[in-house]
Amino acid sequence: MKSPGCGAAAGATAADARREFGVLRRYHKPLIFLIAVGLSLTLIYRAAGPAIIPAGAGNPFNRTAGGPLDVVDLVSSSIFSFAISILCISHQENEGERLGRILKAAAMEDNTVILTTLNAAWASENSIVDVFLESFRLGNGTRWLLDHLVIVAFDKKAYTRCVAVHTHCFALSTEGVDFSGEEEFMSDGYLKMMWRRIDFLRLVLEKGHNFIFTDTDIMWFRNPLPRFFLDGDFQIACDQFNGNPFDRNNRPNGGFNYVKSNNRTISFYKFWYLSREKHPRYHDQDVLNMIKFDPLIEQIGLQMRFLSTAYFGGLCQPSRDFNVVCTMHANCCIGLHRKMDDLRVMLEDWKRYMAMPPAQKISNKASWSVPKNCR
Repeated sequence: MKSPGCGAAAGATAADARREFGVLRRYHKPLIFLIAVGLSLTLIYRAAGPAIIPAGAGNPFNRTAGGPLDVVDLVSSSIFSFAISILCISHQENEGERLGRILKAAAMEDNTVILTTLNAAWASENSIVDVFLESFRLGNGTRWLLDHLVIVAFDKKAYTRCVAVHTHCFALSTEGVDFSGEEEFMSDGYLKMMWRRIDFLRLVLEKGHNFIFTDTDIMWFRNPLPRFFLDGDFQIACDQFNGNPFDRNNRPNGGFNYVKSNNRTISFYKFWYLSREKHPRYHDQDVLNMIKFDPLIEQIGLQMRFLSTAYFGGLCQPSRDFNVVCTMHANCCIGLHRKMDDLRVMLEDWKRYMAMPPAQKISNKASWSVPKNCR
């Protein structure tokens, strides 16, 4: 008969095995004690003669074959199963511990991580997540950034796909909510997913990590870190950029931002999340536009900066210069298939640029073929 045990997670690594072994070492004494009790009872009962429970329909432990059940078997096996259960429970990480471990493994030297979220609708093979990851590999000096990317999966299918294609994956569960389908823009499911994301990012800040958050429908062509402001706490890309990075009249897009972990940003993310109650039926980006002028921003001393579309472009306002563009976003576009088509076109445009002779690159001969399907 197969011995009871703790089921190993799919895709468990050698590091996972070492952690489990470490826990086993830690709890080996109480486990041995419980097993010893079970064996002692076995010997005592065997010496006194076997106690039998007749097989019968009313017996919850009734065997379908093999005759009556020995009480000693029942007691000793139950104790052993209980001991294993205790061990299993003791070594399970809670969500916060698991998140801390994954963030630490992915962090850069300054504790910065890159984060994206994924659900089943965007996780299918040859879907948006594949194009997203490919952009890092095709970008100019961006492949190494994949070592610092954590994909946050909203559902089981997304997590399974993440484990198959990437190193750092985190399963973010939300009790009673299924995020696996393609959420229609501004539907209840869409709004819950967006606000769950804001609350999760606050938790990342509280764990001491700076982050670059990126939507999965953003193509990474260059390292964005040199383009961030040294004095900015909260820096965000724009649908429409007016040329002034300090002007809150810019139209920000929550799909790409760089945030430093400090008391100011933690307070801001708490305020942003709580503001959903004051502004129901609005998503996080709309609410940001409502609260960016709030006096609380000045009171907590948050340094907010808006990123130029020259470096962080999108379909709303494309970056015009291939020689400086860092990211391109399939914003101002609704519909999975439309996004997919234009993201693929973006990648092809980038490949053509990278294949150009240096002189042509310098003269900025390249241009985008998008928007094409997202008109």
